[in-house]
Parts: sequence; C-alpha cells; structure tokens
Amino acid sequence: MSPRKSDSRDRMIVSTAVLLREHGASATSIDRVLAHSGAPRGSVYHHFPGGRRQLIGEAVALAGDFIADLIDAAMQADDPVDAVGAFFVMWRDRLVESGFRAGCPIVAVAVETNDDAPQLARAAAAVFARWQEALAALFVRHGLTEERSRRLSAFIIAAVEGAVIMCRAEQSTAPIEAAAAEIHDLLLCTMRNRPGTEPLPRP
Repeated sequence: MSPRKSDSRDRMIVSTAVLLREHGASATSIDRVLAHSGAPRGSVYHHFPGGRRQLIGEAVALAGDFIADLIDAAMQADDPVDAVGAFFVMWRDRLVESGFRAGCPIVAVAVETNDDAPQLARAAAAVFARWQEALAALFVRHGLTEERSRRLSAFIIAAVEGAVIMCRAEQSTAPIEAAAAEIHDLLLCTMRNRPGTEPLPRP
C-alpha cells in the first residue's frame, strides 16, 4: 500500500532535519532528501510549493519544537541545576549515538550564508530565542531576576551549541562534559546566592 500524502510530507521534513544536522544546509538538497525519505519526487512541489527553502524552514521549525518540548519538560523539575544538566546529557548522548555526526540543525542553518533566503536565518534566530525564553522562565520560577535569567539562558544555549561543534571536530565528548561541569558549578553558586537566600560564606 502506498503511503499517504501526509506521510510523504512528514518523512521529508524529518529527513531534512536529519540531513541538516549531519551534513549542513548547503549539502541538504532536494535529491538528497528524496533519497533519504523515500518520498516520490512528485510530492516535493505538491507539499512544498516554496521548494527547498520552505522544506528547510519547516525542518528548522520541527527541530526547534523538539528541543523546546524537552526544555518545557525540564521546567517542571524541582531542581533547575539538574534540569540543565539533563539538557547537556541529552546532547552528549545524541553525539555518541550518531558517532559524532549529528550536530544541531538550527546551527547548520544559522552559520551558513543565506543571502538568497534570509528567512532561514530569521527562523533559526526565532528558535534560539524560544529556547532562551523557556530556560529563562525556568530560572525566574526558581527565584532569579528576569535580567539574570535571560543572560544565563543565552549563555547556556551558547555553551551547548559551541560544545557540540567542538565535540564533532574532536570526535570526543570532552568539550561538552567540560561545559556541563562549569555550567553546573555556576548554577549551584547562582541558585544558592539568588535574591532572598542567605549568601554563601566567604572562604
């Protein structure tokens, strides 16, 4: 039985996200997406009249939603330090399971020049902003000021994404483990000294 049209569309978006994280935006062509997804060629412009740009844009949105859902789930944790630690573990495990081939599809779009499709860079920026807002809300809920929460969330996202890139280059989990350890210590100190708590004694 042939797959439903919606199946082809969904498979193409998922395949595009996978190809973005493993090969980058420039190497994610329509032909490559079709080969990876097994979708019929005629389905491309039926489901994506905007062509490759639309397909990549929807893959960016899908990947962004996936990570945002993980962050939203972490927001329910009693301990924000553990929640952020789990976020680093998730990325480390993805790297190891993929043999250090899988990076972040959002970064793949953001770092490449898109003069002919500036909407892709804007889409990537919107995803990063959403992640930061979710993390900031977690910290605010646990007593940090909004300003500090925004700074921390931006720093954590930058640390994760930079560490993922370094891990892929080095074929090692050392960079993300080092980043996770430093963020862990920073958050412990920050949460212990947040407004309304007794400051840590000086050594």
